[in-house]
Amino acid sequence: MTPTVIALRAHRGNPTVGGMSLRLRMRQALPEAMRARDKVTVRALRATLAALDNAEAVPVDDAASRDSALENAPVGVGVTEAARRELSERRVVDVVRAEAAERLEAAAQLTAPAHADRAAQLRAEAAVLQRFLDDSGTA
Repeated sequence: MTPTVIALRAHRGNPTVGGMSLRLRMRQALPEAMRARDKVTVRALRATLAALDNAEAVPVDDAASRDSALENAPVGVGVTEAARRELSERRVVDVVRAEAAERLEAAAQLTAPAHADRAAQLRAEAAVLQRFLDDSGTA
């Protein structure tokens, strides 16, 4: 049993462990999984944390960016920075649940014997994400 699994089982039944959100627990589990060389967990956590970051991105108005001339563009460090959206805990759970479902769906579509290893990897990644959801009491 990997250290990541042991750490996850210690949290069982607590929606927020010591006030920690699902996202924070995933961020803290990533370096642990890297130290344990748990490739499946590292892959699942990196991809899911990236999906959460993408969900926080503010949509860009393409029309506004195309209409302005270069000489009218804002100048200076951080002048074009946009505040990111803050996801609620419920939305974070929804994104993690969607990532797990996406992996299971992809694994189900890989029916050829040549793809059996990739399907098993996807199922294992989905299981990692499902453990985080189970631990937060939101499965």
